Amino acid sequence: PAFPYKFKVKISGCPNDCVASIARSDLSIIGTWKDDIQVDQGEMKAYADAGKDIQGEVIDLCPTQCMAWDGSTLKINNSQCNRCIHCINVLPKALSPGKERGATLLVGGKAPILEGAQLASLLVPFIKLDAPYEELKEFIEKLWDVWGENGNNRERIGEFILRVGLGNFVEALEMEPDPNMVLHPRENPYIFYEEYIEEGDEE
Repeated sequence: PAFPYKFKVKISGCPNDCVASIARSDLSIIGTWKDDIQVDQGEMKAYADAGKDIQGEVIDLCPTQCMAWDGSTLKINNSQCNRCIHCINVLPKALSPGKERGATLLVGGKAPILEGAQLASLLVPFIKLDAPYEELKEFIEKLWDVWGENGNNRERIGEFILRVGLGNFVEALEMEPDPNMVLHPRENPYIFYEEYIEEGDEE
């Protein structure tokens, strides 16, 4: 069946997102990791001994301030890390992504067409990508089903989400709402979530 409009998929190997998939594709697949950043303390010491300003160039520039450096040892609060990959870029010999690797899936990025340009919205914070990629294929088919059935002519999937609301879109995909889907809940007035009461919870 014909789609309402084109559907682009772009893939980036890591959160540097060198192909700018988050801004230029309907489905953005960005490589990421789930466990702790791997740290080689010996290499950290070597960087410091070579004159690298670790405090000024890495610790102070960490957007979540999840790192601490005492002059010889680097400590990372990985629960606060948002995987911006800045520290790994600056210290590639000492730091590397975790071993549990997969991808983040974002939907709805595009250049101006009917509406203005918009960045993709995060829908799946982490997904394992192992051949034959059945889980990814199922997710894409769900997107196509919901958008293809309800989208208007020449309406990109990002514009469709904008029109129906992210909450309604997530519900149509039969996904559980996740706090990672929005940076600041209710800052965007078109984002609403239904309140779900789990079994056993008190009202």
